[in-house]
Amino acid sequence: MAKTLPEIFKHHQLKVTPQRVAIFQALITSSTHPTADAVFQIVRKEFPHISFDTVNRTLLTFAKIGIVDIVEVFGGAKRFDPNMAHHHHLHCVQCGEIIDFQSRAYDDLKVPDDVPENFKVMSKRVVLRGFCNACLV
Repeated sequence: MAKTLPEIFKHHQLKVTPQRVAIFQALITSSTHPTADAVFQIVRKEFPHISFDTVNRTLLTFAKIGIVDIVEVFGGAKRFDPNMAHHHHLHCVQCGEIIDFQSRAYDDLKVPDDVPENFKVMSKRVVLRGFCNACLV
């Protein structure tokens, strides 16, 4: 049974505040993998006195407790992904768009034998870099 957001917060000794809920809502309703600044721009409409630092620290806390992922950063700002189901990413090198996709073949990739024995692989995600359809035009 999936836990509710208040249950998750309680489990991690976090207070359920309107600001934290708004930050989470802004993230999960985004159709992109937003940066902290993009989430900040949305949340400050409802909470004009919230600081960017509060939004950024909250997103990092969400990542730490496992309710969002930090997406691979290719020289830009961190991007946040609320999709915690196993998936892979297509990353447009021109516009920066990140698109989720599923692939059983990539899910089943074997960890190479030359990965050091003292390194425990916890997850695998494939990132394909290229150009999205909009940038190909």
